[in-house]
Amino acid sequence: MLAEKSNFTVARMARLLGVSRSGFYAWCRRTPSQQAIRRERIEQKVAWFHGASDEVSGSPKILADLRDDGEVISRKTVAKVMRRLGLRGICPKRWRTTTIVDHGDAYPVDAAKRAWDTGRLNRIWVTDFERHEAFANPAVVKGHRGMPVAAGV
Repeated sequence: MLAEKSNFTVARMARLLGVSRSGFYAWCRRTPSQQAIRRERIEQKVAWFHGASDEVSGSPKILADLRDDGEVISRKTVAKVMRRLGLRGICPKRWRTTTIVDHGDAYPVDAAKRAWDTGRLNRIWVTDFERHEAFANPAVVKGHRGMPVAAGV
């Protein structure tokens, strides 16, 4: 009725809506309740905390932020306020395995017949090849401690 007051008379709107004129004017003079004031304050804080987290935080994180800020509030209230404001947190995607494993395949045969446990220390060395982007781009062979063993151009 307040929004349409400029287009229609209050008496006509009150009669069509089935309310009293005095009730409308009493509603206009009424101050907001403590619950309405608190609800608005909570909505502002939830919107601010959500925006401050780059719109990533969901209700558990915002609940913790509100409690750190001194608010006494429940988890369900925060979730309800976020739903009412249309705010949602971002959840990480679930892990999906993309490799199709064929258990019928056998592992490849060890053609080098490597025996890693010889019973003696410092007898088997493992290296990996790493290409360095240097002036001449040499390939450097590193030992097991990361020290260069050989280099070539």
